[in-house]
Amino acid sequence: MIFGLLTIVCFSGLIAPPIALLLGLLVANLSGHPFLELNHKLTNILLQISVIGLGFGMNVNSALMAGKEGFLFTVASIFCTLILGFFIGKWLDIEKKTSHLISCGTAICGGSAIAAIAPVIKSDEKQTSVALGVIFILNSIALFLFPVVGHWLDLSQQEFGLWCAIAIHDTSSVVGAANKYGPEALQIATTVKLARALWIIPVALITAVLFKNKSGKVKIPYFIGLFILAMLMNTYIPEMVLVAPFLVSIAKVGLTITLFLIGAGLNLKVLKSVGTKPLLQGVLLWIFIAFAALLSIMYFN
Repeated sequence: MIFGLLTIVCFSGLIAPPIALLLGLLVANLSGHPFLELNHKLTNILLQISVIGLGFGMNVNSALMAGKEGFLFTVASIFCTLILGFFIGKWLDIEKKTSHLISCGTAICGGSAIAAIAPVIKSDEKQTSVALGVIFILNSIALFLFPVVGHWLDLSQQEFGLWCAIAIHDTSSVVGAANKYGPEALQIATTVKLARALWIIPVALITAVLFKNKSGKVKIPYFIGLFILAMLMNTYIPEMVLVAPFLVSIAKVGLTITLFLIGAGLNLKVLKSVGTKPLLQGVLLWIFIAFAALLSIMYFN
């Protein structure tokens, strides 16, 4: 009953995404998630629908400018994070597949990258769960921490949008943090993050070679194409002005519910299963990418 009532509160649109995540964490560890086995699938579907909806609030020309600006940061940060992740994993003596999944999740787009890479390296359920646990814990912290740091450093919306798209793992937390910071930050962050997500494909193919998986099957994030289509419709179809604000509002409610469900899936059992070494690897990689991206944006952008 508590879970149902809090879900309705999230549906109302009266609470911000970070508060929804906090409510999810509370319900996970106090009363429990009654539909935990469906949680991962639900969050994936809701996140994808929400991201597509946000596309109706964006302009193609502005998005292209943002994507172009974030391209070099994206390429450099992805490959530096993957290489550093490999050496940290060796140093901490973390199982190879778990280490690679954490590195990919940090480098590209969190849980989506892990879900795409896991079948390529044929990881087992525990290896995948540990990597997802690390990413989701750090995502939850980032959603609260990044806007505070952004305001403290007096970052512009453009700078913050670019920073959180590069340094926060999962699309849900990127969108949640950027939405809290401002509309321009949201547009830049969403565009750069989704462009970054496309790197799942080349990274998965390289992974297939390194782990000697001949099939090399890769899950392509098709919802990114629908996000682009939504932007095109919003930019070039004048009639969209009548319905676009409504669709964006629904998307933001969807994001709030997504973050509530992510929080509701992080119970003590999940947190304990992660282990100290994988979490340390995730934290070290996250600190590296956050500081490197921030310094690059503030002094070289």
